Amino acid sequence: MVFARPSSSTRYTGLAIALHWLLALMIVCAFGVGLYMSDLPVSPTRLKLYNWHKWAGVTILALSGLRLLWRLTHQPPADVPMPAWQARAAHLTHGLLYTLFFATPLLGWAYSSAAGFPVVWLGVLPLPDFVPVDKALAETLKQMHGILAWGMAALVVLHVAGALKHQFVDRDGLLARMRPSRS
Repeated sequence: MVFARPSSSTRYTGLAIALHWLLALMIVCAFGVGLYMSDLPVSPTRLKLYNWHKWAGVTILALSGLRLLWRLTHQPPADVPMPAWQARAAHLTHGLLYTLFFATPLLGWAYSSAAGFPVVWLGVLPLPDFVPVDKALAETLKQMHGILAWGMAALVVLHVAGALKHQFVDRDGLLARMRPSRS
């Protein structure tokens, strides 16, 4: 992935910060709803939660596209000094997270299509099915979507742990780069 060169700024742009925290909130909520709804019996509540989960997934996909476009066209702040292995681990984690920001909702959408349940974003915009209805394929895609969702959850925990380490152990100001401004 090719990103814009680092800038001399010590903070991300306001839009980058807003997208980071909005996506973080949406991903955590979509994951929680996904866990909760999967154990519910078939009911109007379950169907409503499935729709909300799909709407969140499509929104996460769209905002991830915007976030990636912004990241590719705007210079990030200069890196905080850290051992090379930590920098490599951070870059790898970020790359995997970005990959999962796209792959997880796309697999969920494909699962929905294969199961014969169209995605209608916010109940008003029907999205195209991009795989044919196929129950066996749907089951495979459902499992893959779940595996990627759990993988993303693990990476989010790793990402948060790294940020907290930098904040409370290293005290190097890394977390301040993504903290919303108080001004």
